[in-house]
Amino acid sequence: MEESKNVEIQEETRDLEQPLSQAELSVKIEELRLEQKLPFAILASLGSAIVVAILWAVITVVTERQIGYMAIAVGFIVGFAVQFMGKGIDKIYGIIGAVGAVLGCVLGNFLSQVGFIAIDPEIGLSYFQALRVLVSDMQLTVGIMKETFSPIDLLFYGIAIYTGYRFSFRKVD
Repeated sequence: MEESKNVEIQEETRDLEQPLSQAELSVKIEELRLEQKLPFAILASLGSAIVVAILWAVITVVTERQIGYMAIAVGFIVGFAVQFMGKGIDKIYGIIGAVGAVLGCVLGNFLSQVGFIAIDPEIGLSYFQALRVLVSDMQLTVGIMKETFSPIDLLFYGIAIYTGYRFSFRKVD
């Protein structure tokens, strides 16, 4: 009795360990492609980028420090959102995650500057007034973004792009 159970377990295990043939793999990939949802991936990328950019700005303004590691978190969050909603295996899903990650970083920096302007008592603007001023005066916005940019930002943006790309793909079982 015990021996027959061991044989059954060995047979089941052997079946699990055998790699898929090329034909089986092709069928599996086509099944996964049919489940992809590109519009949902785009919406997830944009939506999560906006949410994490707002969080980035709040943390930056409250701590009065830009924490570069937040860029990594942006990449992870955007990538996982794209993965969860898009269920993609094609390269475009990684690109969507990478673009969303860098968008989240840049928007987070921009919204942080809006927050710093809004809390400056000498300027005396509300957050939405500061936002309106910066959105309406792109020359001022570009100047502020250049002034607050640091070369180390490129490193963190690069890591965010990589993580946004890397974690945007569906796990293939």
